[in-house]
Amino acid sequence: MTAPQTQDLWISSFLEAQAAELGAATNTLLAYGRDLQDFSAWLIRKKFDFARAERDQVEAYLIACDAEGLSRATRARRLSAIKQIYRFAFEEGWRSDNPAIQIRGPGRQKSLPKTLEVVEVDRLLAAARETGRGKADRVRNTCLMELLYATGMRVTELVSLPVSAARGDPRMLLIRGKGGKERMVPLSPPARDALAVWLTLRDEAEDLGATKGKPRSLFLFPSRGKLGHLTRHRFYLLIKELAVAGGVSPAKVTPHTLRHAFATHLLANGADLRSIQTLLGHADVATTEIYTHVLDERLAELVLDHHPLSKKPR
Repeated sequence: MTAPQTQDLWISSFLEAQAAELGAATNTLLAYGRDLQDFSAWLIRKKFDFARAERDQVEAYLIACDAEGLSRATRARRLSAIKQIYRFAFEEGWRSDNPAIQIRGPGRQKSLPKTLEVVEVDRLLAAARETGRGKADRVRNTCLMELLYATGMRVTELVSLPVSAARGDPRMLLIRGKGGKERMVPLSPPARDALAVWLTLRDEAEDLGATKGKPRSLFLFPSRGKLGHLTRHRFYLLIKELAVAGGVSPAKVTPHTLRHAFATHLLANGADLRSIQTLLGHADVATTEIYTHVLDERLAELVLDHHPLSKKPR
């Protein structure tokens, strides 16, 4: 099969295949696109292209990325994107080889995820109940935070929840995760209560809008923006506001921190790794195992801070 004539067609063809065949998430496709555009621009500056680049060019590009000060994680991700587009090109017959297949990446730094203490989560939940321009905002913020902590959802999964998933006072929520994979997560009583209150106010607002000719939203957390629902960026800003209001360091708080807290607190209270893996939607239990290391580190800090033999003699 004849290879595309331009660099952009290489990238767009690859991304279309990833979306159609593997069901890659939108954010994943955007990341692949950015990384491959950067590699493409570098090749053009060096008088090469995807069709003619060899292992030497790929390695030289990675060295250039290192010289720019890019993190190990970013360099590893870019190499992964390059390997995948060349694997796709080989399968399509655009090239007879994969010039990146034998290149070893820099690996990722195994840093432990940041998490929160239970008391810090309580402060965030309390702040959500008091933060907002009006009652509807406060009820929505409370529902967002209760659902996030009760389920460990990814922020994209949370803000794009269809309202149909929340109907009928559900004990479980059906969540569509990465790659279109679905999973069920249970709701705690506080989360169910917050959801019921928010649904009532949300539906009242939707009914009022319908009388004025506005279409009804399909999302649990509707917005007037292009996506039709609350955006990840807006929720990121909101959770920082709640951290300030609740007296929790904003540097410690992100939407993903609540996901980590969900997993760490479950594990600390006796939940098994397989169950947590299922709830988080991890494809591999090895990803979930990082939370055991978080607990080990916290236990070590506890001993060093409080055990009498860890104190230096006066």
